[in-house]
Amino acid sequence: MDYLSLIKSSISIDLDDFVALFNQSLSHTDGLLSQVLDHIKQRAGKRMRPMLILLMAKNFGKVSDVSLNAAVGLELLHTASLVHDDVVDESDERRGQASVNASYNNKVAVLVGDYLLSTALLYVSYTHSEVIVRYLSELGRTLSNGEILQLSNIQNRTISEDAYYDVISMKTAALFEACAVIGAESAGASHEDTMAAREFGKKLGLIFQIRDDIFDYYDSKEIGKPTSNDMVEGKLTLPVIYALNSTDNKEMLELAYKVKDHTVTDEEVAQLVQFTKENGGINYAYKIMDRLHEECMIFIDEYVTNPEIKKSITAYLDYVSERSF
Repeated sequence: MDYLSLIKSSISIDLDDFVALFNQSLSHTDGLLSQVLDHIKQRAGKRMRPMLILLMAKNFGKVSDVSLNAAVGLELLHTASLVHDDVVDESDERRGQASVNASYNNKVAVLVGDYLLSTALLYVSYTHSEVIVRYLSELGRTLSNGEILQLSNIQNRTISEDAYYDVISMKTAALFEACAVIGAESAGASHEDTMAAREFGKKLGLIFQIRDDIFDYYDSKEIGKPTSNDMVEGKLTLPVIYALNSTDNKEMLELAYKVKDHTVTDEEVAQLVQFTKENGGINYAYKIMDRLHEECMIFIDEYVTNPEIKKSITAYLDYVSERSF
């Protein structure tokens, strides 16, 4: 099923307006900065987060200039965080293309990330909404906090689902949560509606990250990051955490500690991946996603009344749950 077309069907004109405004925000006359910004434009992605803002705005009212400027501000903040993340993770690729730090260098990447962050603040100021400015500012703090928490968790010897959820709630779910809240707020939604949208966005983000983590246990050229990359970087995700905690396999636990210590070999990572699959880790992750999907559908049934928008938001949820990359 072509989920992306269904998602865009009720916001196609609004999405075109967003893209034009976003590209304008990345335009500059300076030589080097212009080159780097053009490089970033070329790896635009699917616009999942801006589309969620637009869908929530349209569901609770209409897409306005406030919605569009907020969407640009949030996408710029997200883009800045990715540019900085690639420097921290020493990543050479982002969405199948060379990262900014790989194409230029770390200094350029950090400075351009700062430029994007400042531009994000500029565009969100155009909303003239103190509430939306506050949401975006809090999001920036939360994303940074999540990255720092993830680094500290790598050094933590405890392997728990709670620690995993703490990290992904800050790193990924917070983005979707902010999109849903900002979209609803930009349309003048009531406090009750906005809080319901917030919870929907958070659960969407959890589904998105769990699905992303599952990819890491399989080999596929479609995925924009190397498989098993999480373990190579010292990260233990939900499938392997479940497999470790539901068994009493001391050998695999020692390998998990080696993951955290960055001393694990490729062969040992392969053993952990196989162990995870054989002990229900992947199936467990899918069960969590299914439960969150059901809870998201409750929001759609209760808070989305327009049939066309309901079709788009349902397609959005299904795409996040079922995407193959």
